[in-house]
Amino acid sequence: MATSNKNHSEKLVDSFNRHINYVRISVTDRCDFRCIYCMSEEMEFVPRAQLLTLEEISTIAHVFTLLGINKIRITGGEPLIRKNVITLFNKLGNLDGLEELTTTTNGSQLMKLAIPLKEAGVNRINISLDSLKPDRFKRITRTGNLDKVLNGIDKALSVGFDKIKINTVILKNRNHDEIIDLVSFAVMKNIDISFIEEMPLGLIDDHDRTEMYYSSDEIKEDIQKKFELISSTESTGGPSKYFQIHGSKTKVGFISPHSHNFCDQCNRIRLTAEGRLLLCLGQENSVDLKKIIRAHPGNNEKLKESIRNSMHIKPKGHDFNTQDKPIIFRHMNVTGG
Repeated sequence: MATSNKNHSEKLVDSFNRHINYVRISVTDRCDFRCIYCMSEEMEFVPRAQLLTLEEISTIAHVFTLLGINKIRITGGEPLIRKNVITLFNKLGNLDGLEELTTTTNGSQLMKLAIPLKEAGVNRINISLDSLKPDRFKRITRTGNLDKVLNGIDKALSVGFDKIKINTVILKNRNHDEIIDLVSFAVMKNIDISFIEEMPLGLIDDHDRTEMYYSSDEIKEDIQKKFELISSTESTGGPSKYFQIHGSKTKVGFISPHSHNFCDQCNRIRLTAEGRLLLCLGQENSVDLKKIIRAHPGNNEKLKESIRNSMHIKPKGHDFNTQDKPIIFRHMNVTGG
């Protein structure tokens, strides 16, 4: 991966003096799973013609790096089901100034794409895994196959990425009784795991979010019944607070938008598959970069100007709470996971 910082001295700084160096880029809102906390069972996806092309995403990503972005995460939906997405990874892996190229996936495509991802320059992979019980996994994902995901994790491990991490959303009375088992799985595989509080994005038809809420503090308390947690200073550029599992290589992270607001240190922006630059996960402040890139093809200065100006509308933080009614009506698959 190209990491030269020559001519990349510019920095994006928002109104609260936060240095923005990390962008999460969604390449699709589609997914081969239908996870109960992410979307409704019957979803209307964005028409493909309304999505950014892979070439447009590559151009915008290049401009991001010119403005000091040094970490890009490719997300979805499920990013690895987008046709020809490896060509995008190959282009991103050659961007000057980019220090980390990562992706988040449900693991369903890793058996065939783990090697191409590594060859493209992907450093880290986050893999969603909410249960180790096949029937429960199917219930949470609605369409997922646990064996396929577990085989994908093993394939990724064999390829030798710098870091592999499991992401788990914990829901009370759905999978909170598997916390110890999931940590034990991570320890056995010598990988990290992050537990995520459910975020109130989009209307869902499966459960009451208030009743299913299980806080990071409760998760941590459960883990400490079996494992000793040692506070860690490690940061991956995201919102996780990490703890080392004593006697292992595994770190446990907690992403706590409700119980421990992490907005003060926010260094992130998001680009949706439709080309909206979201300045906050939990607010609607955004800029339409698709409109700009299509109105001014080949004019990187227009893109730069729009991204720079967007820093003025990046809010201080979200207003998430545990009420069932969502504040934001776009689902997580539209936002970019």
